[in-house]
Amino acid sequence: TASNDQGLFVVKSPQTNVVNVPIVPKKYIRRNPRGSKLLPPRINVPESDLHLRRLYGLPPLDLKRKPKYLAAFSVGIHQMNNIDACVKKFSEDFQIVLFHYDGKTTEWDQFEWSKKAIHVTASKQTKWWYAKRFLHPDVVAAYEYIFIWDEDLGVEHFNADRYIELVKKHGLEISQPGLGPNDIVTWEMTRRREGQEVHKVSLERPGWCSDQHLPPCAAFVEIMAPVFSREAWRCVWYMIQNDLVHGWGLDFALRRCVEVGNFLYFSP
Repeated sequence: TASNDQGLFVVKSPQTNVVNVPIVPKKYIRRNPRGSKLLPPRINVPESDLHLRRLYGLPPLDLKRKPKYLAAFSVGIHQMNNIDACVKKFSEDFQIVLFHYDGKTTEWDQFEWSKKAIHVTASKQTKWWYAKRFLHPDVVAAYEYIFIWDEDLGVEHFNADRYIELVKKHGLEISQPGLGPNDIVTWEMTRRREGQEVHKVSLERPGWCSDQHLPPCAAFVEIMAPVFSREAWRCVWYMIQNDLVHGWGLDFALRRCVEVGNFLYFSP
C-alpha cells in the first residue's frame, strides 16, 4: 500500500489488481461525534460538566476544588429537611443537583450548600425524566460516580466518602447502600448485612427468583438509590426510554450494563 500525489491510496495484493482508494480527510474520521465532522480536533469538545463558572476572570481559577462525584436528587419542598440531612453527608468532592418537581426553588436558599447546587425545575416529573434530559453521559463525564437518589432515604448511618472507598476497593460499577435491618424491604437483596462490606447474592421468598443467578437474587440494585460509575451510567442512560416515568422494572435490566461480578449491594 502506498499513496500518490493525486490524493489516492494505491492498494496492491497478490490476489487483486491495483485499486485507487480516495484518501479520507482527517476531519471526516468517524470518531468525531455526530455533527462535528467538519471541526478540527483542537476545537472539538465532546464533553461538558456541571461546574459553576464565574462571569469573568480566568476559567482555570473558577473552581477552588473540582467535584469528583455527582449526587442528584428529585425533590419537593415537603422533604426539604431530609434532603438537607442527605446533602450534609456528602463532602465538597460532590456536586449536588436538585431536580424540583414542585417548581419551588427559592425556599432552598436558607441552606448555605444550596447556593453551590444546581437547581432544575419542571412540574410533576420524576428523577428518570430529569436524568434522561439533564444527565447525558457527555455532560456528567467529569464525575467518577453518579448518585441518583430518591428524596426520602434515611441516611443516619451513611458516610459518602467511606462508600466511595468501598466502591473503588471492590471495583463496583453499579451499587447501592443496604437498608437497615429493621427497615421494610421488598427484596431481601436490599437489606444490609452485619459484618459484611458487600454482598452479591440473596435468598428470596419461594417462587420470587426464576434463576438464582439473576435478579432479584443476584445482580440486582433497586432504583431508589443507585450509584453508577461513569462507564456504567453511559450504558444505562441509553437504556432509559424517553417516556420512562417511575422506572419500575429498570432495576431488573441494569445488569446488562456491567461485567459479571461488578454489580453488588453494599452493607456499610
